[in-house]
Amino acid sequence: MDDFDPRDPAPLDPALRPRNLDEFVGQRPIIENLRVYLRAALNRGEALDHLLLAGPPGLGKTSLAYVVAEELGVEVRTASGPTLERGGDLAAILTSLGEREVLFIDEIHRLPRTVEEVLYPALEDFEIDVVLGSGPGAQSVKLPVPRFTLVGATTRSGLLTSPLRARFGIHCTFEFYRPEELQVVLARSASKLGVQLEATAAAELARRARGTPRIANRMLRRVRDFAEVEGDGTVDLPLVQRALARLQVDELGLDRMDRRILEVIGVTFGGGPVGLDTMAAALGESADTLEETYEPYLLQQGLVMRTPRGRVITERGLRHLGLPTRADDDPQGSLM
Repeated sequence: MDDFDPRDPAPLDPALRPRNLDEFVGQRPIIENLRVYLRAALNRGEALDHLLLAGPPGLGKTSLAYVVAEELGVEVRTASGPTLERGGDLAAILTSLGEREVLFIDEIHRLPRTVEEVLYPALEDFEIDVVLGSGPGAQSVKLPVPRFTLVGATTRSGLLTSPLRARFGIHCTFEFYRPEELQVVLARSASKLGVQLEATAAAELARRARGTPRIANRMLRRVRDFAEVEGDGTVDLPLVQRALARLQVDELGLDRMDRRILEVIGVTFGGGPVGLDTMAAALGESADTLEETYEPYLLQQGLVMRTPRGRVITERGLRHLGLPTRADDDPQGSLM
């Protein structure tokens, strides 16, 4: 059987996305503040101030960008930082925007510097500089662009340059979801998918979904497959437990790759510290993927620590692997 990767970047079924702020589950401080900003912008007939959404993958940043456009009653144009290779690419998008429309740029921290410099005057003065001709006769011409709202999403806000970060008037940092919030997400998704989901099954999925709605919905779809093929179509607790065991998702929601990371630190490198690049080489995975995709949840769960010398597995991580801890060897219970 193929490995189950709950972080598969395939897009979420649009039918499962929230359509407005009332349908958006979780992230209450962000949503309530945005409700005020949106109402104020609509009352003034202005474009919403530029909005930066930061946080781990799968927490709803893209969904919120679409919700913002829906609440404003405008269209949303989408782009990705790595695909905007030249300033002209961005200029073409900016000049085609309508008044007060939303431009959503995912992974905005990966914008090339030359493209970023084109963006600065557009964000502040709603104009772009275009160079006509070349050589000594080249001229710089300022072209106006419609007043628009840039919504930037990033999984690594620390990589944003200071000038770009300063041009966002609204900063929102997403947090992992609580299990009870994920239960609401799962109940709504099950209703939209036509899945009969029992409350105990929803609670188990929510507990193992790593605090991430995208993963919760992906698990629900896979469990639905087991229910339809090997059951009567009802998703109950025993079926969820059997399905997740076959998908190699353990009690903490860790999959095979998560456990390999813990094993590399705890066994291969004796508990650490071990550098990120060394870990990546040992696992056959890119350092960026480890840092952006896998580490946030392992850190949040207290299974690993970052130190100046590298990554270290905690006693909780050792216990999760069934390995002896320092406390086991020291009756006084000294800490790592």
